[in-house]
This record gives sequence, structure tokens and C-alpha cells, in this order.
Amino acid sequence: MAHPTLDHQLLNNYQRDFPLAPRPYARIADDLGIDETEVLERLAHLRLTGVISRIGAVIRPSTIGASTLAAMRVPEHRMEEVAAVVSACPEVNHNYEREHDINLWFVVTAADEQQLTGVLGQIEAETDIPVISLPLATSFHIDLGFDLK
Repeated sequence: MAHPTLDHQLLNNYQRDFPLAPRPYARIADDLGIDETEVLERLAHLRLTGVISRIGAVIRPSTIGASTLAAMRVPEHRMEEVAAVVSACPEVNHNYEREHDINLWFVVTAADEQQLTGVLGQIEAETDIPVISLPLATSFHIDLGFDLK
């Protein structure tokens, strides 16, 4: 099922300017000279194999809903368990381990402050570890696209 050139094009060419159309994957398929089903199958395979974790818009914080950067002090022997709890929340975009006393960091987005607080509380309840919420004070534009060439 591997198709390195096609996979590379899917990953590299649509990080920015993803088609805003009723059938964006059909438009991508037309661009690549394949059919929509193959695009969807390739992306599903890339997700299944862990190459990508999601496809979705990146929206400036506080434009829609509520969000925060959050962090936890997780004992090393519990890192995988706690990271799995955090990752299981659909409101969590991603999480990552850092070399620091505060060692698990993640971003939470929710429909509103009430839901955001609920997600943070749920994580605390399930892990029995306090969550530090670090809401945005100053925004910076970071281009999250990377040329894979």
C-alpha cells in the first residue's frame, strides 16, 4: 500500500491552502491525477501508521471557542498512562513530553470556557495529578507547515 511519491505530495502540498470546497479531497485528487477514493485511502493509511495524527484547520486562539496551553508534573513511571488519558480527550490537539519538572504539555480547545474547565477537571480526576492552565497572554504567528523536500 506504500506509495512514497503520492504520500509526499499529500503531506507536503496541502499543509497550507487546503481546498475550501464542498469536496476538498476530490479537488486534491484532481490536482494529483488520481481519484478521491485513493486520496482518502492514502490519508487513512498515513493516519493508521502514525505518520499524521489529524487533518484539520489551525485556528487562531480565542477566535472560536476557548483554548489553553496546559501542563502537568507527571512521575516518569506514569508518563505513558497519563499521556494516553490526555490524548484520549478529543479536545486535546497534541501532547508532548519535555525534560523538566513540569514534563507533559498539551493544548486543549473547547466550545467555551465551561467545557474547557470541564476537560481540565476530567484529566485531573482521571490521573489524580493537577493540571496547570496557561492561557494565551500574547499571540504570535507560527507557520506550522514544513517543506518536506
